[in-house]
Amino acid sequence: MRYILSSAALLLAAVPALAFDVTSPQLLPGKPMSKAQEYNGFGCNGGNVSPALRWKDAPAGSKSFAVTVYDPDAPTGSGWWHWLVFNLPADTRELASGAGNPGGVLPAGSVQSRTDYGVPGFGGACPPQGDRPHRYIFTVHALKVDKLELGADAMPALVGYMLNANSLGKTSLIATYGR
Repeated sequence: MRYILSSAALLLAAVPALAFDVTSPQLLPGKPMSKAQEYNGFGCNGGNVSPALRWKDAPAGSKSFAVTVYDPDAPTGSGWWHWLVFNLPADTRELASGAGNPGGVLPAGSVQSRTDYGVPGFGGACPPQGDRPHRYIFTVHALKVDKLELGADAMPALVGYMLNANSLGKTSLIATYGR
């Protein structure tokens, strides 16, 4: 059997697929976050400022986005949710530093729901004093729906369930923090 490929088919085969990716000018993968991203409370006294995030090459058909921040190393048996924001419009490709803080600017229609600190909005890193540095997983979720029918009082597990049920793809950046 013989195959004949056009020059266009050969060109397309040589172009790698673009990868959904998230970056931050304040966070470097695998490196410690600054005091600016440390929580202010629970024995911590940081700036509690959400970092700027930028993403590109989202999956085709993305109708909205969500951002989560999760610490799998928290000594709770179930980790710790530091930020959940969803219903970010499909044309969103970045969040400014401080977007998750009171008075921060998020796109119209966005919802920040309850974190494990008990309130909506960004809650910075606050690992126990003397614990080894914790990992903080900043994830951008591309969703196949325009919006999740959840409010600011939604619990993190429910938000996570809805994100996974409506996912087209996700990309993560992992930073660390210790005290």
